[in-house]
Amino acid sequence: MSTRIGLVIQYDGTDFCGWAEQPNQRTVQGTLKTCIESLCGHAIELRGASRTDAGAHALGQRADFETSLPMPAKKWALVLSDRLGPEIVVTESFELPPEFHSRFFARGRTYRYRLTESRHPNPLVARYVHAVGASLNVEAMQNAAEHLKGRHDFRAFSEQLPEATNTERRISSCRVRRGKGEVTVTIRGNAFLRGMVRRIVGGLVEVGTHRRTEEEFASLLDPERRDSVTWPVVLPAHGLTLMQVHYGKRYRDLRLEKGNR
Repeated sequence: MSTRIGLVIQYDGTDFCGWAEQPNQRTVQGTLKTCIESLCGHAIELRGASRTDAGAHALGQRADFETSLPMPAKKWALVLSDRLGPEIVVTESFELPPEFHSRFFARGRTYRYRLTESRHPNPLVARYVHAVGASLNVEAMQNAAEHLKGRHDFRAFSEQLPEATNTERRISSCRVRRGKGEVTVTIRGNAFLRGMVRRIVGGLVEVGTHRRTEEEFASLLDPERRDSVTWPVVLPAHGLTLMQVHYGKRYRDLRLEKGNR
């Protein structure tokens, strides 16, 4: 008899080539999968909720797998964390319904990007923040961020994609806050395109340093106007953290809903 196990995972992505398993590359998914299989004694499919980029981090990544090993679901977190080392920690483990899928049942994700105005950040946090090296107008950044809320075409905030790709996504909140020597951008949406959060924050930084107006930022959401302005820079991945993956009270496959990819 098999059981589907769910995991909540934290990781420092600095020395990984992203979440997704790749041949001959050290990835979070590949490292975790190998560890699980060494315990199970059989091959598994490890399904993650978000494909974080190389260098990005997580405090609330979610994943699931099916196993026939008769070990209590709650014990997996401790056993895996003991074997994985300091870069990956499994904070929770639990049993899930057989049909559950971490990615396709997720109703949303929350990411946070950390910025410092310092040119030379504290070495103890430098791996996790992007150094802007200039003062940021947080109020202007928040005003620009308000335009992101709702359903929009985010092609101008993604990496280059084929024209046929669906680039509509829904953003429910985007908060820019100053505190503890940092400026953070916290954004929640139903799903994100590759590079989307990092390019959004890149655009907000340009607004905050007066290199782009709020109107120019907003025009990037308009398919008829976005090509008339320069698209924002994609900021480095090391400032990005997946904070949480959101699920409804009742698990439901959302693949058929527009924009939930």
